[in-house]
Amino acid sequence: MNNPLIVSVGPHMRAKISTRSIMWTVNLALLPAGAAGVFIFGIHSLYVIAVSVLSAVVTEWAILSFRKKEIVIFDGSAVLTGLLLAYNLPPGVPLWLPAAGSFFAIAIGKQVFGGLGHNIFNPALAGRAFLMVSWPVYMTTWQNPRWQVDAITTATPLALLKHSQFDLLKGTTYMDLFLGNRGGCIGEVCIAALLIGAAYLFLKKYITWHIPLTYISSVAFLSLAFNGPGGLFTGDALFFVLSGGLVLGALFMATDYVTSPLSNKGKIIFGIGCGVLTFVIRKFSGYPEGTSYAILIMNAFVPVIDRFTYPKWFGWRKK
Repeated sequence: MNNPLIVSVGPHMRAKISTRSIMWTVNLALLPAGAAGVFIFGIHSLYVIAVSVLSAVVTEWAILSFRKKEIVIFDGSAVLTGLLLAYNLPPGVPLWLPAAGSFFAIAIGKQVFGGLGHNIFNPALAGRAFLMVSWPVYMTTWQNPRWQVDAITTATPLALLKHSQFDLLKGTTYMDLFLGNRGGCIGEVCIAALLIGAAYLFLKKYITWHIPLTYISSVAFLSLAFNGPGGLFTGDALFFVLSGGLVLGALFMATDYVTSPLSNKGKIIFGIGCGVLTFVIRKFSGYPEGTSYAILIMNAFVPVIDRFTYPKWFGWRKK
């Protein structure tokens, strides 16, 4: 007689959401930022996004086929990697650059570790770091919004501040930074669009406040306290929050399920660590932006954070 009961180790949990639904929901939440980037910088930005996404999907398909694994290119994860990589690129880069970056992100940042769920580092940020090391000139050549007179090359607000070019910052308002009227990467400049997408993810409960709030508030506090021209607590915290890729990184990349801690306590530690590293890189390195490298460094510490912050076992009592 066959026993119809199957006993397995707990916890016994079922949920209607799947990896596929989460990935495509995040892709959907990122669309406003992409649309804003194309509107601000022009049609070439759309080509960069399309090439990046296509290269990521094709690379994943080729590697899975070579490994004789199930083809899962429609789960949305490769599309998300390509999309995030494109959002971290200057709008005027040649189209072979996002193709190379997406190939590295999928092949080295993801598939070398075994595929989705096994990668240590955020694949899109790994691809960006590879491009930054390999072709730094392309990765630091910026473009003004297309309706400005000098729409060819410019510098980001953080770069202008880093090199004490205060005259070029005159006239740049918080509203300019919030709406994307500045130089920067395709998907990072329009904070309003990023917040719209993030609000949808918060509503769906796919992300929580722990990493974004601690990350952004850490950068804000340290910038206010230690990065002002007049000594302690004279810094412009809002300027440093709205500039660069902090909001994009805090909301959509630091919150990556695979490369962030499991517990809420761990997420808070992770967010604070990202914030401190971002500030240190911005303040003391030769590079004006530190979001990508800060997240990648903290990705490496996630196993340690999880080890010391894992939730209490159900039914376990300390003797």
